[in-house]
Amino acid sequence: MIQLKNIHKTYYIGQNSLHVLKGVDMHIEKGEMISIMGSSGSGKSTLLNVIGILDNYDDGEFILDGKLIRDLNETQAAKLRNKTLGFVFQSFNLITFKNALENVALPLYYQGVKRKKRNIIAMEYLDKVGLRDWANHLPSELSGGQKQRVAIARALIAKPKVILADEPTGALDSQTSLEVMDMLREVNQTGITVIIVTHEHDISMLTDRIIRIRDGVIGENIIVEKLNQN
Repeated sequence: MIQLKNIHKTYYIGQNSLHVLKGVDMHIEKGEMISIMGSSGSGKSTLLNVIGILDNYDDGEFILDGKLIRDLNETQAAKLRNKTLGFVFQSFNLITFKNALENVALPLYYQGVKRKKRNIIAMEYLDKVGLRDWANHLPSELSGGQKQRVAIARALIAKPKVILADEPTGALDSQTSLEVMDMLREVNQTGITVIIVTHEHDISMLTDRIIRIRDGVIGENIIVEKLNQN
């Protein structure tokens, strides 16, 4: 599903340069649920941005679902993101003046689906995450866990092949974090690849594989099942 070969990324700030990714090699199979861990500045956010087609890489090769991703303009990148990827963020990234139903329906708006149809589909996805009765509530009227459920429903509605979750439990208490992880596992069991960036060890242990990035390269690749068996 995802192949990264010798990926490099450097940022230039005035006269200075920052070499963030220094030859990343990574292979993620279809249907895997993996976590990416690393300290601040290790390159994990940049790596997620490359995988999410939010940022270009300088050298190497990135293949997503059999397609080489390179030098896309913003229109091409947005189209591919909307078709292939779903995003879940720590800060939820919900539109504050739109209710839960409208937030979930947003990806279908960008796909040109008519309002009545997209609202019907959005209600179905809110029902799947247990929030049908909260459809008309604004984000300010929802708890953190409810906001993240709305974000997951929004990520799923376009039927992506990959969910990218950036610290999805970072703003949640421990019990709600487990509930969100259960939901992401259910998503994964439908065949969707799930990639979670996290700094929480307990959360990473709920995935199938942990990829640790250190100083811009892959430091460790750990099979969680084997750890749990020991």
